[in-house]
Amino acid sequence: MRTIQLRQALREAMEEEMRRDKGVFLMGEEVAQYNGAYKVSQGMLDEFGPRRVIDTPIAELGFTAIGVGAAMNNTRPIIEFMTWNFAELAIDQIVNHAAKTVSMSGGQFTCPIVFRGPNGSAGQLGAQHSQAFESWYANVPGLKVISTINPYDAKGLLKSAIRDEDPVVFMESESAYGDTGEVPEDEYLIPIGKAAVRREGTDVTIVSYNKMMKVAMATAEELAKENISAEVIDLRTIRPLDWHTIVESVKKTNRLVIVEEQWPFGSISSEISYRVQKEAFDYLDAPIRRICSADANMHYAPNLVAAYLPDVPRTVKLVKEVMYMVK
Repeated sequence: MRTIQLRQALREAMEEEMRRDKGVFLMGEEVAQYNGAYKVSQGMLDEFGPRRVIDTPIAELGFTAIGVGAAMNNTRPIIEFMTWNFAELAIDQIVNHAAKTVSMSGGQFTCPIVFRGPNGSAGQLGAQHSQAFESWYANVPGLKVISTINPYDAKGLLKSAIRDEDPVVFMESESAYGDTGEVPEDEYLIPIGKAAVRREGTDVTIVSYNKMMKVAMATAEELAKENISAEVIDLRTIRPLDWHTIVESVKKTNRLVIVEEQWPFGSISSEISYRVQKEAFDYLDAPIRRICSADANMHYAPNLVAAYLPDVPRTVKLVKEVMYMVK
């Protein structure tokens, strides 16, 4: 094992798949000459050349459409968005074309393409650059959605996404590109659709994903100081969702708290809450609770950023509420 940054793990995943399959190529703004806006693609132009690491104009709709067409013609494009906020400009190509290729062609065409880039807030970037989109894309049949910041998971899941026959939405975090973690020397894949139990526990289940996992894990540490045993589940894949791992954990702990960066209305936590009460209602000893971002646009002021996002103190309080330790 070796310790590397998240950006390096993503780069290695792309490099390994591009060496393995000449049909894989990377396209996006500043991915080549500038080595990537976040240096994820650093050095890739030197190895693979301008035909496979392609700088594009600032035209998300245009280069996404080129990628979708290429994916229908026996290649495997990786489309990088400088942020998923900019992918709104290309949502017609992602939702109306890539996601529907198989069904609308009667199975004659597939669309093996990966759309990737940073998602969610990254500090004081204002309302238009701070949105989390997992629930948007997870609501679309035909798309697979992955959201992770762990370097080990990011590399293994990105390799699986590139090899997948379906379009995959791969969501990272700008504020986590410098985070480090252990990654094996040898090649490995992580199956899409399998959650990870990050911490075993017996008193309450905490479910989260992407950078809110930091809040979930820190909450579990704080709860442990008061002899409260929290089991922490990292979804990793949003669609398909690993219902089995969540339900089995709730059957053990009898309580569920969900931490996510989505807006609360129509969120991933809404879907999880419905499914758990449907399949594990008799095991619940308290109502399912969740903490999401505020139901508002995120502003620039640091105090409003802090108030907008889930944090450890409020999550600890929520866990204590489901354990009937506070009113």
